[in-house]
Order: sequence, then structure tokens, then C-alpha cells
Amino acid sequence: MNEHWSRKRQILACLHHEHFVSGEVIAQSLSLTRAAINQHIDALKDYGIEIYSVKGRGYKLATPMSLVNESILVNNVDGRCFYFDETTSTNAFLLGHTSELKSGDICIAEYQSAGRGRRGRKWLSPYGHHIYASMFWRLHSDISKASGLSLVVGCSIVKALSAFGVEGLGLKWPNDIYLEHKKLAGILVEIAHSSAQQTELVIGFGINMSMSAEQGGLIDQPWSDLSSLMSMPDKTELLIQLHKTLKTDLQLFEQKGLGAFLDRWNKYDLFANRDVSLIMAPNCVNGICRGIDDQGALLLETDQGIKRYLGGEISLRAAT
Repeated sequence: MNEHWSRKRQILACLHHEHFVSGEVIAQSLSLTRAAINQHIDALKDYGIEIYSVKGRGYKLATPMSLVNESILVNNVDGRCFYFDETTSTNAFLLGHTSELKSGDICIAEYQSAGRGRRGRKWLSPYGHHIYASMFWRLHSDISKASGLSLVVGCSIVKALSAFGVEGLGLKWPNDIYLEHKKLAGILVEIAHSSAQQTELVIGFGINMSMSAEQGGLIDQPWSDLSSLMSMPDKTELLIQLHKTLKTDLQLFEQKGLGAFLDRWNKYDLFANRDVSLIMAPNCVNGICRGIDDQGALLLETDQGIKRYLGGEISLRAAT
């Protein structure tokens, strides 16, 4: 860890979301000047951290923050683990190093300066508040065998979160996880290389843990996070469980395909048997969602019968 982030993490460790801490106390505990503390606080705000500052009282975090314990993470992940305080995007990092990677290698960051979501959207990545991670996977087959992979990843994330007692989870085709019917997490699968013999994939996912009101106001859809739970999962432990569950499920997917996950998907499918709209700009198709098939295609019942839709720029919405 470089000096830039080492000092900022020390300051963050002094802050709390329930009460104010004076700048003088922080300065004394870290042997810094008050001016230096002010400079670091201002810099942290530039990374999306909402910090209240009240003259005579000091500083307070707007929301809880959980930083990864790097040594525990690295020592408990089966494979290479790249951990950063700051990077452009975890997907981009792995995409730039595929020749050096093995299946299961993972990249995790506390902050992404250029986080990406589906269809080129920006994924807001304030420092320390959420999970931003990407895992490399090499399928020993052509790209056709990767069909439905994002659905498997969604099932896997739900399973890992459920192990921590998270209830009210749901899956939205093809790559979103919801909590109490609001978006909690998203998935971005990118192809690094494909041939007749193998397909190299980077599987990115982001999970909201503790969203500030300021950052939440920048999101154009209803969102949820884990901060409202009675006991929010420890970020390090959750990442270790996510990695373990993903590896196990991806190995199962290679052996048995998406069919092995249909029961799990059906259990959490938010739109099953509901009136929905499939938006394929500039077109829109309305019908009743009848789940997915064993290739990951969405099954839509219309007046013309059941049709399947797979891939492309398709958005699923509840019918209005």
C-alpha cells in the first residue's frame, strides 16, 4: 500500500458514522497537523466519501464504511488475489493481464475511477462503501458454451449472500440482483478471448453495501444496499465466500451447464409469470415472463405463443 492511501486509511479508521470525532484528536493520534488532516479529509471527499464537517465538533461519516482486510483476504482466497485501494476498473485490470491468469484469479478494489456497467453505463464506485470485484475464468470450449453464464453468476451471488442471512433477494434477467425489489448488485461479463478450444472471460460484479444519500441521488433507478440489515456482513468475509461460491458454481456450470441452476433461478426469479416489457430500442415487446430455458434465453408468452430472447441490447421491465 502506498503512503497516499496508508495515511488516508488511518484517518478513516479514526472516523465513525454514529458520532463526531474532533480534528484535534485525529491529528494527535496520527502525529499530523490539523491542516494536514483537513487536506486529507477534502481529498477523501473527492473519492465519493460523504463526510460531515461541523465546526467545534469535528468529522463524522455519513454512512458506515467497511474496508477489506488485505492479509485475511489474500490468505483465504484460493488463487491469485489482486487488491487495490484504487484502480480504473477491476474488469479492465484483468482484461489487461489475461495471459498471466488462471481460472479463479480475482481483482478487488475499494474505488474505481472508471467503473462500468452493462450497455456502457458508468458504475458509481465511491471509495470503501461497496464491493467492486472481477474474476477471471477460462472455459475449455467455444463461446457458445458460455450462454447463460451471467445467470449462473447471479445465482451464485444470491447463494453467498443468503449464507450471511440476507433475505428478500431476487434475480432479474439477465444480470441483476435485487433486495426488496430494488437493485442491490449488477454483473458484467466480458470476453477476453475466444477460439474453438477455449474462451477467456472476465466476470465483474458490484454489490451495494452502504450507499450515502449523496451517491444514491446520482443513480437513476431504485436501489438498495446491505446497511439496513440487522447485521451487515463483514466485507472481507463476504468476498471470501463470494469467491468460493463462484468457483464452485462455475465448475458445476462447465460440467452440467445451466440446467443445474434452473431450480435456483426459478426460486428467485422476480418476474416469473408477470406481465413484462422487453425493450429493444426502438422496439418494445409485451407479454408474460415464463422464466428461462437451459440456454439462458428469456421465455416470453405473447399472443403468438412463447418466444425466446437471448443476448443483445435487451432490457426487462415490469409492464406499465
